[in-house]
Amino acid sequence: MLKRLWQTWTIDKPAALGDWLWQVFVVELAALLDRLTLRRVIALIPVAIVILAYEHRIPIPPELMLLGDLLAYIDIFSALVLFGIFARTAAVIYIVRLAIRRTRGMLRRVPAVWRRLDLRHRRASDINRRKRHGRTRRDDDDLAVIPGMVWA
Repeated sequence: MLKRLWQTWTIDKPAALGDWLWQVFVVELAALLDRLTLRRVIALIPVAIVILAYEHRIPIPPELMLLGDLLAYIDIFSALVLFGIFARTAAVIYIVRLAIRRTRGMLRRVPAVWRRLDLRHRRASDINRRKRHGRTRRDDDDLAVIPGMVWA
């Protein structure tokens, strides 16, 4: 009986304690860390701040209390931030669409402008001017200008 009692307290109980420690500190901790999210960690920060505030050993500045309130209402704050981001994104998308529409309109007009500037199909505009004035103009019909000489 003494031998069995000795084996129980020197081998079985320490082995059971080791198994229990392995279960708690390795297996259960790993499962907890798998379930732990950033949101849950942020939700625990205000609890720690409130515990420190009620303990009264460490004075907590009001800024830290407001930070705790912000972290407590992180869902509402994040929703407001997301609404602001969506509003700005919608404005940027509207401006980009407007710029694309205007660019398309300008690009649709480019072929017409190119046709107007096409030099291969020019009209003879000198002929139209001559017909309007009634006479053709030649270089030999002009007066000869010679400096220092007067015509009589």
